[in-house]
Amino acid sequence: MLTNFFFQLLFTLLRLYSWAIIIGAVISTLLAFNVLDSRNRIVWSIADFLARITDPVLRPIRRVIPPLGGVDFSPLVALVLVQMAVVVLAWLQAGYNGVWQPLF
Repeated sequence: MLTNFFFQLLFTLLRLYSWAIIIGAVISTLLAFNVLDSRNRIVWSIADFLARITDPVLRPIRRVIPPLGGVDFSPLVALVLVQMAVVVLAWLQAGYNGVWQPLF
């Protein structure tokens, strides 16, 4: 019972983090093309909040994979890593429920 709650909490946090990465990438792109005004206090606070949340994960990825042609692929790599974590958690949850199935 407690493990189900723990896994559901982790799934929810990973899902929210995935959305934060996606929304942060979209907002930074819109700011780069001057679609959104960074002088607007609300836009700036949302962009700053999302940057503070996602940068600790994106910064090491950016060190390994630099922007290619001005396009930053680090949010895509981070989303793949988050989805891999979801798959591993689902596999572990199935194992804790008594159903061990190999990944391959």
